[in-house]
Amino acid sequence: MFEVAILWDWMGFAVRWLHVITAIAWIGSSFYFIALDLGLRREGDLRGADGEEWQVHGGGFYHIRKYLVAPEAMPEHLTWFKWESYSTWLSGAALLMIVYWAGGELYLIDQHKVELALWQGIVISAASLTIGWLVYDVLCKSGLGEKPTILMLLLFALLVAMGWGYNQVFTGRAMMLHLGAFTATIMTANVFFIIMPNQRVVVADLKAGRKPDPKYGKIAKLRSTHNNYLTLPVIFLMLSNHYPLAFATEYNWVIAALVFLMGVTIRHFFNSMHARKGLPWWTWGATVALFLAIVWLSTLGQDEFGAVEEAEAREMTAQEERFASAEGFEDVTYIVMGRCSMCHARETAYDGVYHAPKGVLLETPQEIAAQAREIYLQAGLSTAMPPANVSWMDPEERAAIVRWYRAATGAEIALAGE
Repeated sequence: MFEVAILWDWMGFAVRWLHVITAIAWIGSSFYFIALDLGLRREGDLRGADGEEWQVHGGGFYHIRKYLVAPEAMPEHLTWFKWESYSTWLSGAALLMIVYWAGGELYLIDQHKVELALWQGIVISAASLTIGWLVYDVLCKSGLGEKPTILMLLLFALLVAMGWGYNQVFTGRAMMLHLGAFTATIMTANVFFIIMPNQRVVVADLKAGRKPDPKYGKIAKLRSTHNNYLTLPVIFLMLSNHYPLAFATEYNWVIAALVFLMGVTIRHFFNSMHARKGLPWWTWGATVALFLAIVWLSTLGQDEFGAVEEAEAREMTAQEERFASAEGFEDVTYIVMGRCSMCHARETAYDGVYHAPKGVLLETPQEIAAQAREIYLQAGLSTAMPPANVSWMDPEERAAIVRWYRAATGAEIALAGE
């Protein structure tokens, strides 16, 4: 018999692994085709093509041609690039449900900001992801589609507003993750609702012997370019939960906004280089300035968790009560406060650790009860925590953590050797 906590953790790991793999495939193909498109040469006999490029890779040479709108006849073999995007979004949505919906009481809602039931937080989480696409799509289909710079500025304003809004309800890490999911939804919707349908129209025209309308390729190219500039910030936001200085500070939503600008400056450099328009080195100066501004912002204000007294004043949830009343909790509280709380604190006491890792606080019995599952997996079943066992947690203490967790959950698996 396997415990739910173990199976759930491995399922989360499997979905996360899938998400990373599909994201690599999507980002890789996206970056490749943008670079290819910008680097096409348009001199010589192109035989009706818009541009061509010779490339070498894997011991062979490739001769690539791009046809603006479409070739004269439908090719016999045509490769479509779509499932990389769809799989990335679907696996990301599944991971969001596993981590932030199923673990919503711990990771999603910040009760110090607003008192919401878990189901209300989940509804906000799910519904909010569609808002960005709807607003953005309307803007793109308006006259602003012919003014890409203004359109990008408006999209940036929308992202900043959503970051601020998420931060009024969710924990800092959930704010960052949802802003990334919000942006990724726009990107995948671009592929599903615009780029792929437009390409299908062109293919249908070719099969019917009609000359395709150039507007479909132009629209798809605009959306693809937007996706290119949004990719790097999304990667940062998806990884941000490893860095409390990014998500667990007062101005975390401003930090997220500046990360979007960093993504633009970095991509502008590489896109200019691939297009052979020179090397705009100033973009790296701007990127460094933005990064330093982020570092400075991370030092201002209080972290998202507030004072210890506030944490103690919040009523325990039913799940926290179950772990706090389980046999062995008093011993586990003593162990965790002695072995873990020097780092997992509002004011850390361990040299070199300036913020609680992942924003996890273990200073009060209630906080320890709230993190029961992670304590069990990280310091009971495994030796992941404390890292390198720097606080000398001994096997008997780890065994006590396991017994306490299993007593609270009613697990029927005995420790090996007992």
